[in-house]
Amino acid sequence: MNFQSEKKLVLNFYNDLQKCENEQLVIVLSKYCAEDILWRGFHPFNEINGIENLYSRFWQPYRKSFTNFQRRMDIFFAGINTISSKNDVWVVSMGHLMGLFDYPWLGITCTKKIAMLRYCEFMKVDNGKITEIAMFFDLPHLMLQAGIKLFPLETGISLVQPGPLLNNGLMFKKQNASQSHDTMKIIDNMIKDVTTWKNFDRKKITEELKNCWNEDMIWWGPTGIGSTFTIERYVNQHVEPFRKNFVNRTLNGHICKVSEGYFGGFFGWPNLTLTPTKKFMGLNTKKKSSEMRVIDIYRREGNKLSENWVFIDFLHFWRKQGLDLLKR
Repeated sequence: MNFQSEKKLVLNFYNDLQKCENEQLVIVLSKYCAEDILWRGFHPFNEINGIENLYSRFWQPYRKSFTNFQRRMDIFFAGINTISSKNDVWVVSMGHLMGLFDYPWLGITCTKKIAMLRYCEFMKVDNGKITEIAMFFDLPHLMLQAGIKLFPLETGISLVQPGPLLNNGLMFKKQNASQSHDTMKIIDNMIKDVTTWKNFDRKKITEELKNCWNEDMIWWGPTGIGSTFTIERYVNQHVEPFRKNFVNRTLNGHICKVSEGYFGGFFGWPNLTLTPTKKFMGLNTKKKSSEMRVIDIYRREGNKLSENWVFIDFLHFWRKQGLDLLKR
């Protein structure tokens, strides 16, 4: 399969979404999406069922708050979900939604300036309609642009994240199937390594990372943890503090895992259940099992991974900890 019809459908959907007036949003959604579409988004949206609800709860308020809307894509690809027996096709898009933050949104004070909402979207296409969407976005990063710092301590650094180093993420045309297979193979090997990490051992983890990652890897992490560069700094600035902060880590699996060309990724709902034992991101925690909903997007270079864009629903995680950061 070359996925060209599915890609065209999504690109047309994006084009019409960007060009239409707010009162035409329902018409556009109805044209491209199934009436009973299932939409998964980060807190406070969570699961939304149906076009009317998707319009009223997400798209209409968002478009009202952010005028002169633009979608600035850095990565675009499609593939068969390798963890489904139905050979379902998903299209993946990642980048930033940009607009002028002219009116408050979700209680976040507007800035009247450019705002970049970092997003990643997985879309299941079936019989010419989008039937499922997982749209994850970094709300804490948007809040940071509005002068609200939710997390007192980051081990990496938060910034507006660029696209792939080689500028090869927009795969509008058919890709080489063998390259797609190789990308999924290294992602699967990396996942197997992650599941073997029972305790933190710096030397062991560093050597395991070198099996699947190039030395100059970049981990583009979510606001609250931040991004880090090179295996050594990744271990120092994310892996070590994260591993030492959590116990009872359970990998729940993924809903979708796809690859095309040199890119691939997955999402879960939730992917991970774990229990904090000490402060995390500078905030006090409870020794209570909590969920993390995660999207990971990877770029392969050679026979190893070089870049990883990560989205984690921290507002949902902290609500499970008894702390409603958005309300606060």
